[in-house]
Amino acid sequence: MDREQSRATGGARPGVGARRALPLTVAVPAAVLAGVALLVAFPPYGVWPLAPVGVALLAAAAHRRRVRAGAGLGFLTGVTLFAPLLEWTNLHTGWLPWVLLSLSQAGFLALLGAATAWVSPLADRRAAVWPLLTGVLWVGQEALRDRVPFGGFPWGRLAFSQDTSPLLRLAALGGAPLVTFAVALAGGILLAVAWRDWSRPAGQWRPVAALAAALVALLAAGPAVPAGVRGAGDTVTVAIVQGNVPRLGLDFNAQRQQVLNNHVDATLALAQRVGRGEQARPDVVVWPENSSDIDPLRNPAAGYRISQAADAIGAPILVGAVLLGPGQGQVRNAGLLWRPGSGADLTQLYTKRHPVPFAEYVPLRSIARKVSAEVDRVRSDFVPGDRPGVLDAGPATLGDVICFEVAYDGIVRDTVTGGAQLLVVQTNNATFDVAEARQQLAMVRLRAVEHGRAALMSSTVGVSGFVSPDGRVDGATGFNTAEVVVRQMRLGDGRTPATVAGVWPEVALAALAVAALAGAALLRRRREVTGG
Repeated sequence: MDREQSRATGGARPGVGARRALPLTVAVPAAVLAGVALLVAFPPYGVWPLAPVGVALLAAAAHRRRVRAGAGLGFLTGVTLFAPLLEWTNLHTGWLPWVLLSLSQAGFLALLGAATAWVSPLADRRAAVWPLLTGVLWVGQEALRDRVPFGGFPWGRLAFSQDTSPLLRLAALGGAPLVTFAVALAGGILLAVAWRDWSRPAGQWRPVAALAAALVALLAAGPAVPAGVRGAGDTVTVAIVQGNVPRLGLDFNAQRQQVLNNHVDATLALAQRVGRGEQARPDVVVWPENSSDIDPLRNPAAGYRISQAADAIGAPILVGAVLLGPGQGQVRNAGLLWRPGSGADLTQLYTKRHPVPFAEYVPLRSIARKVSAEVDRVRSDFVPGDRPGVLDAGPATLGDVICFEVAYDGIVRDTVTGGAQLLVVQTNNATFDVAEARQQLAMVRLRAVEHGRAALMSSTVGVSGFVSPDGRVDGATGFNTAEVVVRQMRLGDGRTPATVAGVWPEVALAALAVAALAGAALLRRRREVTGG
C-alpha cells in the first residue's frame, strides 16, 4: 500500500475484496454520473430506481479517498445534480441566483463526499455496515441542508424522488427521513455487491445472495405498509380553481387585478354550472397563492369581487393574497377564508411561516446588495407567521401550507397535529416552469402518505391536483392553463406513526451518522498509534 492510500484509509490494510480506491480517471466520471442518475430520478423525468444508483456511484467514487478528494467528488456530484434540477430559478431572475443556490446546495454534497471518505475504514472493517453507513450519512447531510443557512432549502431530498416508488409508503412510518434512508440504504447495498473482488469467485455468492435478499426485502417493505386515510371521516366536495395569469414571469401580476379577476371569473363560471345541475356544489373552494394580486382587506374593489364569487358559489373560498403590514414596508403571504354572505373571516387566516430568503425577504440586505443589486427587486420583506395553518372552513378543517413550505417536515406536521383533516398546498408557479411544479407535486404526494391525509395542490398556472392518502394523483391540470377541478375527498383525523414520531426518526438516524464519524476517527487514531 502506498503512502497516499494509507493516509486516505487510516492505515487500513487491504483484505478480502477490492478495497483500493477507484482510479481518479474512474472516480471523476463516476461522480458526474452519480449527479446525472440522481437528477433523472426526480420529476419531470421520474426514473426513481436511478436514485440508489446515484447514491452508489458517489459512495464508490469517494470510498478510501482523502477527505479533501471526497469533498471535491461530492461537490462535482452536487453541481451535476443541482444546477439542472434548480434551473427554473434562472428563468426570470437571471443567472446569479441560480448559480449561487446551486453551488450552495452542492456544498452539502461536498460534505457528504468528505464524510463518505472519512468513514471508509469502518466500511472496510465490516462490509455489512457499509449500506447502513451510506444511509445514515445521507440522512445527516439532508438534516443539515434542510436547516441551514436561513432555515435551509430541502429541495432535492432523496425522498422527493420516490413519488412513484414502492418505498414511498415508508413515509407513513418515518416521514421523508426514513424514505431517504431507505433509498441510500439500497444504494449502499448495490455498492457492497459491486465492490467485491470478482476475480476470486470462490465463496462470493453467499454474501452476494444475502445482499440481494436484503435489497428485495427493502423494496417489498414499502408496499407492505398500510396506506389510507387515518381515522376516516366524512367526505367533502372540494374545488380547485386555477385561474392562470396574463403572462408567466416576475411580472405575472403587472396587469392590476387581472389575476384576481381570472380566479373570480372561473369561480363564477363554476357557480353557473352548479346552478344548471351540471356540477355538484363544492363545500370548499381553494384558490392558489397570490390569487388576489391586490390586498382585499385594504382594497374594497378587490374584496367586493371575492365576495361576489363566494356568494355565487355558496361556499367558503380559501384565498391566497399578499396582505400589507403589519409594519411599514412589510407584507404577508397569507391564506384567508372568505365566506359567503360575511366576507373575510380574519379568525381563519394563515400567514406563511417560512418566507423564502432572497425571494420574499432579503437577509443581510446591505451585504447582499454588494453581491448583486437585483436584491432590491424584493422591495418589501415578507413577515413570517407564528402559527400553523389550521383553518376551520366549516365542512372541513384545512391544513394550509404555502408554496415551498411543503418541503419542510415540521411545518406540514404542525397542521396535522393541530387538527387538520385535509392538507392544502397553495402555490404560485407563474415565476417557474412545469418541472418545478411537478417536483412540488411529488412532495405533496409524500406528505399525503406521511400523514394519512388526502391532499391537494392549488396553483395559479399549474400543476394543480388532488392526492389520495396512498399517494395517487387525480385531476392533475396542465401548465399555463385555466382550469377548475372538482373532486370528493375523505377527511382524516387519525395519526400515522410518522406523525406521532415527528422529528425523532431523523434525530436517531442523524445521531448514528455522528456516531459513525466519531467511530471512524477512533479507528483511524488507533491504527495510527499501532501502525496496523
